[in-house]
Amino acid sequence: MSHGTSPPRTSFNTLGIVGTGAMGRGIAQIAAQAGLTVYLHDLRAGAVDEARDFIAGMWHRGVQKQRLSEADAERYRASLKEAASLADLAECDIVVEAIVEKLEAKQSLFTELEEILDERAVLATNTSSLSVTAIASACRHPERVIGFHFFNPVPLMKIVEVIPGLRTSGHVTDDVEALGRAMGHFTARTTDTPGFLVNHAGRAYGTEALRILGESVADPATIDRVMVDQGGFRMGPFALLDLTGLDVSHAVMESIYHQYYEEPRFRPSPITRQRLIAGLLGRKSGEGFYRYVDDKPQVPEQPSLPSAPPRPVWIAAQDAEAHQALASLVNSAGWPLESGVSPSSEALCLVAPLGEDATACALRLGVPAERCVAVDLLAGLDKRRSLMTTPATRGEYRDAAMTLLGHDGTPVNALHDSNGFVLQRVVACIVNVGSEIAQQGVAAPQTIDRAVELGLGYPHGPLAMGDHYGSRRILTILDNMLAATGDPRYRASPWLRRRATLGLPLTNA
Repeated sequence: MSHGTSPPRTSFNTLGIVGTGAMGRGIAQIAAQAGLTVYLHDLRAGAVDEARDFIAGMWHRGVQKQRLSEADAERYRASLKEAASLADLAECDIVVEAIVEKLEAKQSLFTELEEILDERAVLATNTSSLSVTAIASACRHPERVIGFHFFNPVPLMKIVEVIPGLRTSGHVTDDVEALGRAMGHFTARTTDTPGFLVNHAGRAYGTEALRILGESVADPATIDRVMVDQGGFRMGPFALLDLTGLDVSHAVMESIYHQYYEEPRFRPSPITRQRLIAGLLGRKSGEGFYRYVDDKPQVPEQPSLPSAPPRPVWIAAQDAEAHQALASLVNSAGWPLESGVSPSSEALCLVAPLGEDATACALRLGVPAERCVAVDLLAGLDKRRSLMTTPATRGEYRDAAMTLLGHDGTPVNALHDSNGFVLQRVVACIVNVGSEIAQQGVAAPQTIDRAVELGLGYPHGPLAMGDHYGSRRILTILDNMLAATGDPRYRASPWLRRRATLGLPLTNA
């Protein structure tokens, strides 16, 4: 074979897959449905037959549910062929590897395939964590090596990351991106950086929740309830960690943290390492942050609310919107609302800080700490309400605040004092990581948001999330957290700071 630059190809008709586990099967299924002839290869005897039977079973269910015609299912089945050896992949236009996540194994496979395939054939890796550039470095033709990272289950997760290495040619990137679209997936073109796009953007959700847990602000069930009910996330961070398994999640956390040379925004928690050592992996081990019986989490019940008598309420006039939201709540409950410049000696004092803890907010506003309760207004007061108290807040005032906030049946949770409650902290970190991804040029702003929505199931992409809550408020939360903690984890991305101060959308490139 020549050592020159590979000539461009314009389309793909035949696709090879090496490795027929869950990922390989899923890729094979959608490739066949896109009209490609698919060759399957696996070192384990019988693995290809198992994969073909599994995929055929998926199509059979599609026929039964009238999502697919019998003729289409038969055509798809006929397009799945076995490659008994790597040499049988010789006619493939593109080969996707879905083997063990080890650099040396992938390099060895690609160097062997280079001796078999036509020079125009593309070598695609489904790696989720290894450098595409590093894999390609072992090849004579690194310009035809590209990342083609799908998510499990492939047919349902309608996203694929297209990751050119530093020496991948532009036409290969364009062709593979077109192939991903033909296979029915949103193609997220991203740079060859640790975690690529989706796993990079997902670093804040779990790590900040673990930090909140580590500070004893709230227990896992409360944090999960806040993020689902107030934040609109499909699954709380601890339920998600249990579903993924700490054997997977902790390794990814540490890998991306070290690949970014200990970037504080990605700092893991010692909590996961200890639980990993203890074998508390999550669903797969029967116990993680929750215990599982018949694969169902045993979630502790929401604590019942106290029943305190009405008392006068005074609201710190920080901004008109916050004051109005709290005043409406007080009036709807029928409690007396004070309007003086300072509270009376018996009044419950409500504040609504952004990124501050209740203690600092009370001191800054001159509010009696023993009667002060902070309320999180970031997401409004509709589905769940979070309050936190200072260490000096007396129990009768905490109970009064909980009774007031829950007077209409809306769930209420009480947190220990924290800079940014729960929701503010997690959301601000998600937005900040997404902003830094945009700043680094890992992907285009619209690609970042759509990839995160599809790949992580967030209610908004990180940039749209910042715009939804207000980028100035997100910036205030981060600045206050950084000032209070001194932790560079909370330093605001220049992308966020510039657009927030200019009043521009975070999606503005």
